[in-house]
Amino acid sequence: MIKAVIVDDEPKAIQSLSWELNNFSDQIQVVETFSDPHEAITYLNSNTPDCLFLDIQMPTMDGFQFLDKLYNTEFAIVITTAYNEYAIKALKHEAIDYLVKPIDSDDLEDTLKKIRKFNSRLVNSTKIEEALRNFNSHHNKKKITINTDGKLIFVDVDDIIMAESDGNYSTIFMEGGQKLVVTKKLKEVNSILPDNYFFRIHNSYIINLNKIKEFIKNEGYVVMTSNHKVPVARQRKSDFLEKL
Repeated sequence: MIKAVIVDDEPKAIQSLSWELNNFSDQIQVVETFSDPHEAITYLNSNTPDCLFLDIQMPTMDGFQFLDKLYNTEFAIVITTAYNEYAIKALKHEAIDYLVKPIDSDDLEDTLKKIRKFNSRLVNSTKIEEALRNFNSHHNKKKITINTDGKLIFVDVDDIIMAESDGNYSTIFMEGGQKLVVTKKLKEVNSILPDNYFFRIHNSYIINLNKIKEFIKNEGYVVMTSNHKVPVARQRKSDFLEKL
């Protein structure tokens, strides 16, 4: 069963699309609807449906601005609008389909086929990624697998200097000045880094203990080999000193 979310500023449009989808109730279930895009963003950044039906023209923000604010887009995106001039832009935002209101049942049936195909590919991709992670963890203890920009990168832990939190994202700082931005919270990044190398020195930072250049005790921060100054959280100072 496909679980769908509808976002449209017009309640009548939500009602109409929900009615159309009810014709395929054996295939799809509308789990949430939103007329306020801000509420929808909060929901989608914490929940992952199978697909999103998204109106483009909304007064507080358009559909493309809406997509730019999402941390999580691991679902099929279907653009809905009364106008057809947004088709190319919709595809550039990785929408799998584009429906013009009023939505035709035959077009909707074709869209459901695309949603199933997208979700099937997503499941297979997740299985492949997990297999690669397991293979890497068993065969090379000093490498971790990072998913960023639609690709898997195998990173030697010796090349990681530190990681910094940015809300639902994290930035990993590498030797040579390279930065990797990943769609994982720092807690998730911490879980894949080996404890003997790394320490969460602050709510917003994880450091590689082998990359510390200086510890400024009076001011409570460390200087990394990259010259980043990282604060030591007061409640973690004793654990940090034990690690050293």
